[in-house]
Amino acid sequence: MNMPYTSPPSLDDFENIAREAYDALPRELAQFSDGVVIRVEDFPEAEIERDLDLQSPFDLLGLYQGVALGDKSLADTPLGVDMIFLYRRPILDYWCESGENLHHLIRHVLIHEIGHHFGLSDADMDRIESTVEGVFT
Repeated sequence: MNMPYTSPPSLDDFENIAREAYDALPRELAQFSDGVVIRVEDFPEAEIERDLDLQSPFDLLGLYQGVALGDKSLADTPLGVDMIFLYRRPILDYWCESGENLHHLIRHVLIHEIGHHFGLSDADMDRIESTVEGVFT
C-alpha cells in the first residue's frame, strides 16, 4: 500500500506502514526478531538526544535499544525488552527534503534498526533490504 498523503501521516499511519514492512521481512529474519517491540514516536526523548549528543531531535530517524543477539548470553539477566523506535517527525522531514517514497524510507529505517538487533554490518542490512525490494512499489 502506497498512499499519496494530503496531510502528514499520523503516528498510527506510521505504525501501520512499519507493521507492513516488518510482515514483509524474510521469515528467517523475522523469527529472530520476534519479541522486539516497534514503537513510533514523534521525537527521541531528551535523554536520548543528550546521550547521543544530537544537535537537533531531527538528526535521528530511528534507534535500536537493547542488546544485540550476538552479545546476549543465557547467563545474563535480561535488562529489558529490545525496542526499535521510529521517529515520525525526523522521518517526515527527511521525506520532504529527499522526495523519497515514504514507505521505502520507513522500511529502510526499520530494517537498519533490526540490523542493529542482529549486530549486522551496513552491507548486511543493504542485502536484507534488497530481498524485500518492491513490496511497496
